[in-house]
Amino acid sequence: MSDLSKIVKAYDVRGTTPDQLNETVARAIGTAFVQVLAERGDKADRIVIAHDMRESSPPLADAFAAGATAAGAEVLHAGLASTDLLYYASGALELPGAMFTASHNPAQYNGIKMCRAGAAPIGQDSGLTDIRDRAQALLDGGEVPSGGDRVERRELLADYAAHLRTLVDLSAIRPLKVVVDAGNGMGGYTVPAVLGDTVLPALPLTIVPMYFELDGSFPNHEANPLNPENIVDLQKAVREHNADLGLAFDGDADRCFVVDERGEPVSPSAITALVAARELAKHPGETVIHNLITSSAVAEIVRENGGEPVRSRVGHSFIKAEMARTNAVFGGEHSAHYYFRDFWFADTGMLAAMHMLAALGEQDKPLSELAHEFERYVASGEINSTVTDQQAKLAEIKAAYADADTDELDGLTVRFDDGAWINIRASNTEPLLRLNVEAPTTERMAELRDGVLALVRG
Repeated sequence: MSDLSKIVKAYDVRGTTPDQLNETVARAIGTAFVQVLAERGDKADRIVIAHDMRESSPPLADAFAAGATAAGAEVLHAGLASTDLLYYASGALELPGAMFTASHNPAQYNGIKMCRAGAAPIGQDSGLTDIRDRAQALLDGGEVPSGGDRVERRELLADYAAHLRTLVDLSAIRPLKVVVDAGNGMGGYTVPAVLGDTVLPALPLTIVPMYFELDGSFPNHEANPLNPENIVDLQKAVREHNADLGLAFDGDADRCFVVDERGEPVSPSAITALVAARELAKHPGETVIHNLITSSAVAEIVRENGGEPVRSRVGHSFIKAEMARTNAVFGGEHSAHYYFRDFWFADTGMLAAMHMLAALGEQDKPLSELAHEFERYVASGEINSTVTDQQAKLAEIKAAYADADTDELDGLTVRFDDGAWINIRASNTEPLLRLNVEAPTTERMAELRDGVLALVRG
């Protein structure tokens, strides 16, 4: 019998198939999804679902639809989609949604990202725990329903592409050559529609495609561009093609990673700051959300551009909740998730990519020079350490820095007078502590990093 507590995470469902997540489990979650939303007073008589290119995704999505129809809902099945295409459908059609994807995880994994109508997030504090418990009760009782045939199938790719084109106008930028690594994920489906000419008029972009074939076995590399080894091919191709920049999408294409014309990575914090400045130019004085491991430069640049920075916990359900609470115009995470008020406060890697293309194409500097204006500090990157008793270790580290300025919004953050900071927080899914350090100089960053790691691993 499936133990859903092992696969229902802080803000989505994620597990191996078929042992943890299979069609029976998906049916139970589909029924629970509709029932819990209805009991909470949310619209649930009609929902939209979609799936990525993994072999297990279509049958899981169909099973979820069967469970949802058994609970009384009609289902709009959008078929293949990126996660942000599903958010578009949920927002534009005002329907609760479910996306079947395991994002950047290996091929044996799959998962479900769920939202209320208008792409509003569902996380552990906003219904996901109730959905888990209801589905678990159905599984334990052996009464997993299977519904009728109230399923409408409709492709929404062209509508999604047209909507994004209304948000960032790329028609008048200077010509750019762009290498795009889709990692055999859903970017191979959405990039030709949004940035190419398959459904809309051509833009002044020359797209050099890499790994656009949809293949959930990920034959070329993992679809996780935050891992440096997974962008090596992109970096090489940008240099070989003398391209203006490179874009890499993760498996479900809701995250976008950028490399400059030299093939060097552009920090997601720099992208957050750059897009924030663009959005604040259109919407002066608005709020921008950033998670607590983005660079201090983000908050500084937001203030310099007349905006109000608000710090958030790591994770899309937390960011989205803060976006909605503050009516923020934009939000960014150092994991390369970017959120937009004019996209229902949801995250979309494609829209962030379009902002980068517009920023680059509206002036003559190379991307390396443009990005440098938004990079002010030296970061360690995220460093993971296996720790059995995470809370005890966090308490030990807190005691070691008792004289410094600390907060516990998400794990432990320690700030120093010279602008340096450390954050160490427990993983939601693994026995890990995740460390991030930033400082004004490389030497200071290394000093702090090594000091904390000595405590963590001692």
